[in-house]
Amino acid sequence: MNSTTTRGALLAALACVLVGGSFTANSLLGDYPYAGGQFLRYGLAFLLLIPLAGPGATARLRMLGPGRWLRLALLAAVGMVGFNLAVLAAERTAEPAVPGVFVGCAPVVVAVLVPLLDGRRPQRAVLYGALLVAVGAFTVQGWGRTDGAGIAFSVCALVGEVGFAVLAVPVLRPLGPRLLSTVVCGIAAVESAVAGVLADGSGWLRRPDAVETGALLWQAAVVTVVGFVCWYMGMQRIGAERATLFSGLIPVAAACTAPLVGTGSYGAAQAVGSALVCAGVALGSGATLRFARRGRLPASPQPASVRSLEKL
Repeated sequence: MNSTTTRGALLAALACVLVGGSFTANSLLGDYPYAGGQFLRYGLAFLLLIPLAGPGATARLRMLGPGRWLRLALLAAVGMVGFNLAVLAAERTAEPAVPGVFVGCAPVVVAVLVPLLDGRRPQRAVLYGALLVAVGAFTVQGWGRTDGAGIAFSVCALVGEVGFAVLAVPVLRPLGPRLLSTVVCGIAAVESAVAGVLADGSGWLRRPDAVETGALLWQAAVVTVVGFVCWYMGMQRIGAERATLFSGLIPVAAACTAPLVGTGSYGAAQAVGSALVCAGVALGSGATLRFARRGRLPASPQPASVRSLEKL
C-alpha cells in the first residue's frame, strides 16, 4: 500500500463507519413515512452537494450518453432507494440481524463479480479477506427470526449493496466522486417522491418532529454528503473490490453506536466479530503484506563493506 491506497482505505473506512452509525439514526425514524424520509434526506443532500460538484459539472453531464444516465438512475433506484426499502421490508417479518447478515456478504459478491466483468480472475487475497469480513459481520450481528419473505427482501438488500458499488464503476471516472454523489442524490430524491405518491398518496410526506428532524439532518449532511463523497473517493483510489471490504465495518459501527440510544448492547460476540472484520480488511486490502514486508526490512541488502567482511 502506498499513500494513495492508504488514503483510499481511510476514506472508505470513514464512509462505512458513518453508514453504520446511520442505522442508529434509522431507529429514530420508525414512525416517519419511508419515502418521505428518503426524499428529505436525498433532497437536502443534493442541495448541499451542488456547491461541491466542482467546475465544469454541466459540461461533464452533457457528455454522458443515454446508457450512462440509465446507469445512474439504476444506481439511485437499486443502491439507494431500493436498498433502504428492501431493508425496511425485510425487517417487517425478520429480525434486523437477518438483512444485516446478507448485506455482510456484499464484499464476497463484489470480489468475484467486478473481476469477472473486467475479464480477469478474482484476486485470492481480496476474496479470502472478503470471506473473513462476511464471517465477522455474521458474528457481530448473529442470526434472528425470519421467514421466506424476510430472506427474499434480505437478498434484495444484498443486491442493492452490491449495486451501489458495481453500478458506479463506469461513471465514477467521468464524473468524479463529488459530482457523482450530487447527481445520484438528486435522482434518488425524485424516485423517492414518485414512490411515496404511488404507495402512500397524500400521506407520503409530513413535517418531522424535533427528534426526526435531527435524525434526518444527520443522515443528509453527514451520512450522505460526507459518507458518499468519501466512499466514492476511496473507491476511486483502491477500486470497488477493496473498498467494499470496508462495508464489514457497517455492522461493527452499528453495534458500537446502538448502546448510545438504548437499542442494543456490545458484548463478547461483537468484539470477536469486530476483530474478524478488521483482520479480513487487513488481509484483503494488502495491509498484512505491507507489514510483513516491513518486518523483513532488517534483512535487506547490507552495505558493501559489511558484505566484503563476511566474505573474509
